[in-house]
Amino acid sequence: MRAGRRPRLCRAGSRPLHPGCRGAAPAGHRWRQRLRAAAAEEGIAITGLHWLLVAPRDLSITSADPPVRVRTLDVMQRLIDLCADLGGTYLVHGSPQQRRVETPDDAKRAEEALARAGDWAAAAGVTYCLEPLSPRETNWAVTVGEAVAIVERIGNPALRTMLDSRAAGQGEAEPVAAVLDRFLPSGALHHIHLNDRNRRAPGQGEDRFALVLAALARHRYAGWCGVEPFDYVPDGPGSAAFAAGYLRALLREMPA
Repeated sequence: MRAGRRPRLCRAGSRPLHPGCRGAAPAGHRWRQRLRAAAAEEGIAITGLHWLLVAPRDLSITSADPPVRVRTLDVMQRLIDLCADLGGTYLVHGSPQQRRVETPDDAKRAEEALARAGDWAAAAGVTYCLEPLSPRETNWAVTVGEAVAIVERIGNPALRTMLDSRAAGQGEAEPVAAVLDRFLPSGALHHIHLNDRNRRAPGQGEDRFALVLAALARHRYAGWCGVEPFDYVPDGPGSAAFAAGYLRALLREMPA
C-alpha cells in the first residue's frame, strides 16, 4: 500500500507475480532478459522471489560443512542477482528446513549468511527479507520479534523482515493485527504474506483478514502483500481468483 492508499496485492490478482524458486538461478543474462520481457508482454510484473533454498538439495545456512556452505551462499547470491535482473525488488527467505539450529554456532552461521545476503542485496538494489516461521516449521527466527532482533544486530538497511499471517497466527502470542501494530511503526516489516492457518487462501478458512488489512492501512504500509496458499482449492487459478475476490471485497468495505 502506498502512503494514504489501500494495500497492494500480489498474486491475489492476476498481474503481479511473486514466484517461488525450485533451483539455482540460471546464469545467462540473455535468458533472464527474455523471461522479463515475456512477463512484461503479458502485463505481469515480477515483484520478488520466495522459497529460495528448497532446491537444489542439501542447502543450509547453518551447516558447518564447508562445501554445503559454499553452495548455499552461491545460490543465495545468484538468486539475488536473478531477482534484480527480473525487475523484482525483494526476496523472502523462509526455507525452514535449511535453517534449523542445533548449536549456538549454527545460529551464528545463519546470521553470517544473512549478513552476506544483505550486502549482496544492497549491491543489487533489492531487499532481502528474513521470514519468521512458526515453531511447527523450524526452530530459528520463529517470531517477528526474534527476526527483528537478528536484522537489527546485522544493521544493513537492505536486510529486513516481514510477516506471514499463517506463521504469525500459529506462533505469535498476539493476534496478527496486534503484531502489525507493534512492528509496522518501526519500518521493520518490508513484505506481508496473506494466507489462512489451514494452508489455503485468505477467505477459505476460519481466519478473517479485515483487521489485518485495517492495521496495514492504519500504519500506511507501502509494500506488497502476497497471497501464499499451499493447498490450492479448487486449483491454482481458482485459489488465486477466490483470494482476489475476497480481499478486494474487504478493501472496498474499508473506509476511504
